[in-house]
Amino acid sequence: MQSRVALVTGGTGGIGTSIIKRLAAAGHKVATNYRDEGRARAWQEKMKAEGVDVAMAQGDVTSPEQAEAMVRDIERQLGPIEILVNNAGITRDTTFHRMKPDQWNDVICTNLNSVYNVTRPVIEGMRERKWGRIIQISSINGLKGQYGQANYAAAKAGMHGFTISLARENARLGITVNTISPGYVATDMVMAVPEEVRAKIVADIPTGRLGEPDEIAYAVAFLTDDQAGWITGSNLDINGGHHMGW
Repeated sequence: MQSRVALVTGGTGGIGTSIIKRLAAAGHKVATNYRDEGRARAWQEKMKAEGVDVAMAQGDVTSPEQAEAMVRDIERQLGPIEILVNNAGITRDTTFHRMKPDQWNDVICTNLNSVYNVTRPVIEGMRERKWGRIIQISSINGLKGQYGQANYAAAKAGMHGFTISLARENARLGITVNTISPGYVATDMVMAVPEEVRAKIVADIPTGRLGEPDEIAYAVAFLTDDQAGWITGSNLDINGGHHMGW
């Protein structure tokens, strides 16, 4: 496999860290963004101690200007971005009739608007080089909905609408665009849920367990491979059978 430059937004989180490790193990040069420099540098040193060299650039993905500056910084460090994983995301859960405008806007800006903000400065270079891999990390709840997550479900569903349109526009240029929709994965965010609530979630998963971050990362590595060039516009459900469609 040819070594390429990969940008994973939100790479310091549980799933993001696993994705970065997988792509680095595949021989790619990896990068992520950060807002909190102290926390990010500590994470970067931890990765280095594990043998993973990660380039970093400051940038808030909710800002078009900061996202573009972050992309240009990474390109100066590593070269043109050929693999983009839009992974940054937050939750601000509450029932819709109690949802404040900032709870709606924060989630839409971070989870959905960021996909435009980061992809826009990357796509032209991919089109010129006639090769690219773009992956959105969506969610099972963008497919089936979830109580108290109208904002999150709307943003995550919107990510796949973005995927299928961008896939059509760029398929003839060697650029694939796909979505991965994880179910409940054993990240810090999910493990912070009260144990009795987690037990109810697991009881509804046919495989009888939460997913592991590396299982999501494996799918990312598969879709970014040179041999995955005929897979585009797809949504890959990885949820242990928790939600099944066809």
